[in-house]
Amino acid sequence: MFRFANPDFLYLLIALPLLMAIYYLAYRIRKRAIRKFGDFEVLKELMPEASSKRPLVKAIMLCLVFLSLTFAMARPQLGAKLKEVKRRGVELVIALDVSNSMLARDISPNRLERAKQAIARLVDRLSDDRIGLIVFAGDAYVQLPVTSDYVSAKMFLGSINPGMVPTQGTSIGKAIDLAVNSFSEQNQKGRTLIIITDGENHEDDALTSAKRAANNGIIIHTIGIGKPQGSPIPVSTGSSAFLTDSDGKIVMSKLDEDILSSIASATGGVYTLANNSNFGLNDVLAQIRKMDKQEFSSKVYSEYDEKFLYFLWFALFLLFVEFFILERKNRWQEKFEFFKSRLK
Repeated sequence: MFRFANPDFLYLLIALPLLMAIYYLAYRIRKRAIRKFGDFEVLKELMPEASSKRPLVKAIMLCLVFLSLTFAMARPQLGAKLKEVKRRGVELVIALDVSNSMLARDISPNRLERAKQAIARLVDRLSDDRIGLIVFAGDAYVQLPVTSDYVSAKMFLGSINPGMVPTQGTSIGKAIDLAVNSFSEQNQKGRTLIIITDGENHEDDALTSAKRAANNGIIIHTIGIGKPQGSPIPVSTGSSAFLTDSDGKIVMSKLDEDILSSIASATGGVYTLANNSNFGLNDVLAQIRKMDKQEFSSKVYSEYDEKFLYFLWFALFLLFVEFFILERKNRWQEKFEFFKSRLK
């Protein structure tokens, strides 16, 4: 496979026709200046050492030097092969609540957006760890399988919204069960689940699911987002209208800290209450860094073979040759009859 590591330098090639045009213009001006002194053919006899071809050869060589240096700066690379890389880290799955209650604005700008911002900063601090994303509401779905591709993790994170899960509600137990099946089966060390939710579990027995996860060696850390006294739920993102019940009363989304604390305690994890100044992921990351690491094997592309030196040496060779080519004829070179054949 062929590629350029710095393809932006190829835009310099736009200047090549301009350089050729400048040379042609200079050649025309020079010829016009000579003609002011008399007939061109007569002047050629008076200037036997003048050469009309050598300046052209030098100009072509300089253009080739410019071309070669441009390709060298673009760093052409050829070939790539997969190699196995071993890393030591933890497997981290983040389960993010995307129910409508996460649109409440008691955390700025709202619960869901604040959570996404904090997760993005957490991803930036990972190095040899693997990460996966799960979204849940009334049901749970894998948004990103466990991977070491942090770029993809942030890309998928940016697309998360409440419309991703058609079934509304908050089913923390389903998210835990799905996370248990998302971890690799290599060993049971270094596996942790972070649940970010407003804690209003309406669908299942999340504590029982947490105990099953603990039996599989998974530590669950929980982050409660929102205020215990509750906050109204916007109809949609940025809307000034709020959800109401059948009696026309505004629905208040209240944080249930008890269930989140119980889930974390059952697995040896910690519960953190998020707020605008401190979301809590730093504290969770500090706990994760204390965990036993496991060894991951992954195949990645090795670095491409650099080929810019070929173009660089070619440019230097042309500059060396161009330096010894004079614009006038060289009498010393005329002594050597390279192209004349001798008849005997």
